[in-house]
Amino acid sequence: MQAGKVIITAALAGAGTFKQNNPAVPYTPAEFAEEAHKAYKAGAAMVHVHGRRDDGFPTYEIERIRQIHDAIKQKTPELIINLSSAASLDATPEQRLAQILAIRPEMASLNTNTMNFSIMDRKNGTIVFDNVFTNTFTMLQGFGKAMEENGIKPEIEIYDIGGIDNTLLIMKQGFFSKPMNFNFVWGVAGGQAFRAGTFDTMVHALPEGSNFTACGIGIEQFPAIAQSCILGGHMRVGLEDNTRMPDGVLAKGSWELVEVAVRIAGCLGREIATPDEARKIMGLHK
Repeated sequence: MQAGKVIITAALAGAGTFKQNNPAVPYTPAEFAEEAHKAYKAGAAMVHVHGRRDDGFPTYEIERIRQIHDAIKQKTPELIINLSSAASLDATPEQRLAQILAIRPEMASLNTNTMNFSIMDRKNGTIVFDNVFTNTFTMLQGFGKAMEENGIKPEIEIYDIGGIDNTLLIMKQGFFSKPMNFNFVWGVAGGQAFRAGTFDTMVHALPEGSNFTACGIGIEQFPAIAQSCILGGHMRVGLEDNTRMPDGVLAKGSWELVEVAVRIAGCLGREIATPDEARKIMGLHK
């Protein structure tokens, strides 16, 4: 894992951020396309997408997600699109996978363990929303194999080091193509908080030749991406994970957070990868 060019991903809208959190969170296909284009112009090679209805709620409805995917590609064909296999809280495993296989993006998220996945008030520790995010070994195997067989590169989501161990067990079946691409997710209530020492341990636990990216929830976004850049990895920012700039002011869009990542990379001597350079690094099939 050498410190070559750094790939920046913009996560435009997740399952838990809405316009009341930041007005720039996209809901409609046109809004997704515009935000994705701005992120690309700012330096992003890839966008991570959760489908949204017009009212902002997450959806697993295939045609809606296809409309979002196609709107992004029509406005900015250069971009890599990474679709979420989480879809929405009420989606069955079959529905979560169906939208991925129907649309066939270049990349899709692959979650590695069942976990608490909640929203907490960080100031007083009270629960705002409580949920269990189900990802069994059967799903890890089935989703991963189906993605690989359909030319969709899995982005393997790691919420704690156990997710790496789960992947190491499943990969013995031999269906994961190289290089494998991992994303470390820091700061989810139910996952692990960002710790630089833990990050280093996780990097050294990865299969040889793997790529890794990092994202962080809320204020953990910035130290997480900086640490990843230092260690030779890649960076994910965006309104899915964090709605504010380092000074606490609301970001004008995911693109403004991309600009922060570009500045961090520049300070650390890392050049920014273009989408085609990112495809080569991650082993994608365009």
